[in-house]
Amino acid sequence: MTFKSKILLALSVLLILALGGTALNYYLKYFKPNVSASQEYLFIKTGSDFNDVYSTIKSENILRDTLSFLEAAKNMEYSGKVKSGRYRLQEGMSNRAFINMLKAGNQEAVKISFQNVRLKHTLAGMVSKKLECDSASISKLLDSTEYVQKFGFNTDNVYTMFIPNSYEIYWNTDAEKFLTRMHEEYTKFWNDERKSKAKGINMSPIEVSILASIVDGEALNDNEMPKIAGLYMNRLIKGMRLEADPTVIFAANDFTIRRVLNKHLRINSPYNTYLNKGLPPGPISMPSINAIDAVLNYEKHDYIYMCAKEDFSGYHNYAATLSQHLINAKKFQQALNERNIKK
Repeated sequence: MTFKSKILLALSVLLILALGGTALNYYLKYFKPNVSASQEYLFIKTGSDFNDVYSTIKSENILRDTLSFLEAAKNMEYSGKVKSGRYRLQEGMSNRAFINMLKAGNQEAVKISFQNVRLKHTLAGMVSKKLECDSASISKLLDSTEYVQKFGFNTDNVYTMFIPNSYEIYWNTDAEKFLTRMHEEYTKFWNDERKSKAKGINMSPIEVSILASIVDGEALNDNEMPKIAGLYMNRLIKGMRLEADPTVIFAANDFTIRRVLNKHLRINSPYNTYLNKGLPPGPISMPSINAIDAVLNYEKHDYIYMCAKEDFSGYHNYAATLSQHLINAKKFQQALNERNIKK
């Protein structure tokens, strides 16, 4: 082999080694598995910059090699494209895949489910545990007359806007966007058929939901809801007070009450339907879909009185006359006494 040939061979070897080194460096920087199994999600708060993201990644040991990520992020121009959100991490994800996900804002939605929530501020607390926004920001809007008027509610009845269900919402959704989403779901729920039924019984959707919350409070068994709804409709049509025990419990703000006493019936509150005619100003809980539909499709009958059955089955005895109701009530009171239930 001539000297010239040796030189060319050496240069070729050096070139191959250089290209190999470059390829290896490229692989390590962009394609080598780098995401660890230390965390299931990366949370990037609203308003965060790249330094905030990098600090979180380091403190939570999300990456095995943070320096390669730092260099890749710079080359991929991620620093100026930070998007807040909740990002699912997959162990072994490369820097390139990880950064592309963050740049595109491909976050995973949070599933929020709620039903049978008694108070709107309790709901605000539940939601704040799932989303970035805090409960105070949600409650503040729900208590703002000006804000809830935009949706056609007041601060007493705005809770009827929440339809119990499961929803997928992005973690970084703020309080206003969350309530806007809930109103969109409310609008979908109150379709033409339901609105037509509400009109047919001379009630607005809000009024239907308020009555439904009372039906929910009375009914332990969903299949009894239409009958209970029919009883309350009879009372409303006759101009009678609803005299619903769940409204008294709500007015007392004591949800441990098992036996409504005369002292409870005298509580001065617009929610006490023993003292006030018509519906209370707002719902006494988040009305269930079954209860809403039970009001819209209430059972037609002549009953205007009901009392829990003495067998504690959760069902009720019904009466069209006061004399029969008193007989039913006495049976239940005796059953309470026998079980020493005093309050």
